Amino acid sequence: MAMWYTLGVAFFAAIGTFLFGFDTGIATTTIAHKSWITYMGSPSNGLTGAVVAVYVAGEAVGALTQTFIGDKLGRIKFMQMMCIIVTIGAIIQTASVNIGMFLAGRVLAGYAVGGLVATVPIYLSEISSPEHRGLIGGISGCGISFGTMMSNWVGFACSYAPYGPTQWRLPLGLQIPFGVILFIGLATFMPDSPRQLIRTGKVDQARIEYFKIHRNFHSHEEHQEFALMRSQIEYEMQREMTSFKEIFRLFGHRAFVSIAVQTMTSLTGVNVIQYYQTTLYKSLGIAPETILALAAVYGTIAFLSNAITAKFLTDQWGRRKMILAGLSGIIVVEIYAAVMQREFQNTGNKIGKGFAILGIYLFVVVYYGMLNSTTWLYGAEVLPIVLRNKVMGLAAASHFIVNVACKYSRFRSKGQS
Repeated sequence: MAMWYTLGVAFFAAIGTFLFGFDTGIATTTIAHKSWITYMGSPSNGLTGAVVAVYVAGEAVGALTQTFIGDKLGRIKFMQMMCIIVTIGAIIQTASVNIGMFLAGRVLAGYAVGGLVATVPIYLSEISSPEHRGLIGGISGCGISFGTMMSNWVGFACSYAPYGPTQWRLPLGLQIPFGVILFIGLATFMPDSPRQLIRTGKVDQARIEYFKIHRNFHSHEEHQEFALMRSQIEYEMQREMTSFKEIFRLFGHRAFVSIAVQTMTSLTGVNVIQYYQTTLYKSLGIAPETILALAAVYGTIAFLSNAITAKFLTDQWGRRKMILAGLSGIIVVEIYAAVMQREFQNTGNKIGKGFAILGIYLFVVVYYGMLNSTTWLYGAEVLPIVLRNKVMGLAAASHFIVNVACKYSRFRSKGQS
């Protein structure tokens, strides 16, 4: 019973990471619609690139905000605040009448989902039992891949809508209810983190939340587990550090590992492939009506790979092995994809082009199957709870900051080519 309740909470919390995946992906199809370009007054390549860049910059600031005030507000209140902001951002984007208003909505939405995607993995790791932490924590990553999949299918479906603002307003507007739904869940049945409550001295409330999660107040083992958890946290609090200088001096290795695995995910090229896969398909001579369908299949494979490994591999095999296997696979697949792309993009060999597309799909299987959920979970687990919020915020910010310059420069280079 307890497991089903925790799963329900995890799926609800994953709405926060779903919004990250959906809003990130939907921008790709939005700015590609001629109706959006015309309505916004044919913005320059710099302004079009800013649609992506300011969003990612907002994500970085949101993650840093979580670092500085996440512990003070608590997981529930912080996520509720982000739900309000993301809903406002989605409404502004949907109702935009000019490019400035649209960019303002993008900044707000990016800020909110940056805070959410940095908090949800921490929250899930803190409410789950050790034997199921890979599954429960992995659901946050599945939220990202599910959002990516849905954004691709919505973009594909809306390409058949009549020419006009509906083509891009409808996909953007579909985000609005999700922030409201998550807020309601947080305000009603979702428990606060017992570990975070102990840290703030609310031991009685922490006990109530703990047994609300585990659903067995009369179990002697559960009472012992709570007492052990409380002792560990109170011991760690005696060594609590407030300055980042002290954190990196005493726990530099753990902090570096947590930040490095998030920076690494950007350096695999996943964001470049996700944003510009349609360009890759076009370079292979794929028909325009087929390109969005291929992108939707890409998103579907991402979600299925992520969901399968979260259920059957993360807890059973272990985080470190999955990350090492994923990185090794990424190297092999990217070499294969680069060779296929180079050999067949300027030829009429349809079979060869099929093998080139296969390289993109192999990449998504390896990345989302092995790395997407695992890096967020591993980054939280290697840290003591007193440092988890601060360092994970920095880790998420590093992930976003690495993306800002490369995405904006990619748009600029397109305009100059």
